[in-house]
Amino acid sequence: MERFMEDALQQARAANDLKEVPVGCVFVYDRKDSSGEIIARGCNLVNESKNATRHVEFICIDQTLEYARQYGIEPPESIFSAVTVVVTVEPCIMCAAALINLGVREIIYGCRNDRFGGSTVVDVGALLNSSIPIRGNVRGEEAMELLKEFYKGENPSAPVPKARGNQGGCKT
Repeated sequence: MERFMEDALQQARAANDLKEVPVGCVFVYDRKDSSGEIIARGCNLVNESKNATRHVEFICIDQTLEYARQYGIEPPESIFSAVTVVVTVEPCIMCAAALINLGVREIIYGCRNDRFGGSTVVDVGALLNSSIPIRGNVRGEEAMELLKEFYKGENPSAPVPKARGNQGGCKT
């Protein structure tokens, strides 16, 4: 599955060009008659859509359900047991929970997500009693470099910090 990480990295680069947090993802469908086919791909669209749930994993979930409907896979959600998720950054807690609840075959990620990671910060798999394999550090340095480059600049869609007045705390 490591060969699919390049596709995910290309999506992360596209996100960076869109001024989105550079996270890219592909969903690889492993049918019995093939060696793996990308059926969903994308990048974060949180800033563009002004919707905090438009993480790339959710975009790929939507595309996968559409693929299942288009090819008559019933029920559509049954497709996820044959899907490997390849994502450049460890899925956040929200995305990890969604992927695990859908029963994906495996999750492969590039770099860790030390702030919001669904394995690193909270072991979502253990909380949900899941045995879905989650493997990281696949081209993780490249994924981390994209994040570092993004955060050197400014995020035009980030909220403006609010000035804090004296709220009865320490005086400076």
